[in-house]
Parts: sequence; structure tokens; C-alpha cells
Amino acid sequence: MPLGGPRSKHWSDPDLTEVAKVTDDPRTLVSTDWLAQHLNDPDLRVIDASWYLPAMQRDAKAEYEAAHIPGARHVDIDALSDARSELPHMAPPPEKFMSRMRALGIGDGHQVVVYDGAGLFSAARVWWMFKLMGHMDVAVLDGGFPKWQAEGHPVEDMAPVIRDRHMTVRRQAHLVRDVTQVSSAAKLGDHEIIDARPAARFAGSDPEPRPGLRAGHIPGSKNLPFTALLNGDGTLKSPEALRAAFEAAGVDLGKPAITSCGSGVTAAVLSLAMERFGKRDHSLYDGSWSEWGQFPTLPVATGED
Repeated sequence: MPLGGPRSKHWSDPDLTEVAKVTDDPRTLVSTDWLAQHLNDPDLRVIDASWYLPAMQRDAKAEYEAAHIPGARHVDIDALSDARSELPHMAPPPEKFMSRMRALGIGDGHQVVVYDGAGLFSAARVWWMFKLMGHMDVAVLDGGFPKWQAEGHPVEDMAPVIRDRHMTVRRQAHLVRDVTQVSSAAKLGDHEIIDARPAARFAGSDPEPRPGLRAGHIPGSKNLPFTALLNGDGTLKSPEALRAAFEAAGVDLGKPAITSCGSGVTAAVLSLAMERFGKRDHSLYDGSWSEWGQFPTLPVATGED
């Protein structure tokens, strides 16, 4: 049986797609128009995955309770994490992910759409977690809640009615990398390590927001701030423009890629972008700079190179 349970032809076969735009892909990214057309489909599940850095001074749960896309469930990536790790919001064990999703009424046969309140920030992280757990029918909402609201689509403040649904989970180990694997990749140069943090943090000229971390980047890594992949309205750029952005950052797309950032959240935006232009051989460094930057035995580079 395919991972995540049987797939429905309703979602992905081109001959059965209704009037979806060419850019709509229920395994990567869908438009607000697509979601509006499918919002009442019985096997659709929507997730509000909003999460913010402390400096943003926003309360994701309070915002969800005030207004969200009808039927949306709220997922806190800090709560949906590996409690055994001291690192922030590391991917949870499969059994915890399965239990939490089942409690939200999300399971086999469901098409999942994930959004956030920033446009495109933390939603990609939850998209990546579903992929990691073998549930492939999951997409990010392009432009997120801001675009949905700006276009006048419906919102509500009621909690959804939850009906338990079994979820089949099988972890896709090739989608995640640990510090040992990333260290080896950096030494061998056989992967492209791509850092989604802002340029000044990558260069080490700006301090890290998390205390105790050194400034700089993994030697040999390339910098592609995730914001460079977005349009002004918070939507993701076209596949052609995304590919061009990676190439402009000096990324050799012929090598397998490892994405990284501060704590594994915006690295997933890079992963989503690569999926959009057809690059499949990529993984995410879950510990990211929160892990690498704290160990004095790991090498650190500074500057733009």
C-alpha cells in the first residue's frame, strides 16, 4: 500500500483536475482559488501551522482562535516536536506524529493543505513533516492566510468538529539529515548545503537571535535567504524563477542538496521550492544552526563565501 494510505484519483490525476491553474499541485503548492473550490470536499483537511519568532510579537494560537479558514485545525510546531531533544522543534517520533494527527482527525486518504499567518513562513515546515512521515498528499497554501483574507474568502472562529481517522506512518529517512551526516557532507563537498537565513546572519555580521550560538555558517554552504524566493504578496515565485534563484546563489543543482536555517523551519521553504521546479534529491538538516552553532568542535565560516 502506498505510504500514507491509498491515494484518491480525485486529487492528483490531470484528467480529473477541475479548473485548477497550471501552478496548482496538491503535493506541493495550491492557490487560494484552488482551496476555495475544494474547501467543502469531504476528504480535505486544512491546517493552520502559524508559528512566529519571539521578535515578531505575535500569538499564533490567539490569532487562530480569532479567525481561521473554515474547518482548519491548529498545529503548534513546538508542541508537535521531539520532547526528548533540547533543540527547538525537532521532528517528532512517528508514533507521536501519528497520534497528534489522529487526534485532529487527519489520516489516510486525506488531502492536506497547510497555511500560516505570515504568508509563507512556517507552513512549509509542517508540509515537510507530513512528507517525512510518508503522507504525500499535502500542499502549502500559496500566500497563506493574508492572501485568503485579502481576497474576501470566508473565515470563522469556531473549532472544527473532529472525527477520528487512522493514519499510516512510515518515516522517510532520506528527507532528514543529522549533524554527523551534514558534517561529512561539508567535508566531502558531495552535497550542496543551502542556508535559508538572512545574509547578515550567514556572514556572521549579525548575531544569532538564540543566545549561546556562534555567528557564521557551515563551511562550504551557500546562502539563499528564503525571502528571496517570495513575491511581494508572500506567494512563492514561479518554478523558473525559483530555479534561477538557486543558480544565482551558486548552488550546483547537479548535486544532492541539504537545506538548513536557524532551527529547521524556513529551511523547509527551500525544500518546497526545489520540489516546485522538479529537484527531488534534497533533505533537511533538522538541527540546523541551533545545533551546529552551539558546538565549539564544529568549524564555522564567516563572510559571504
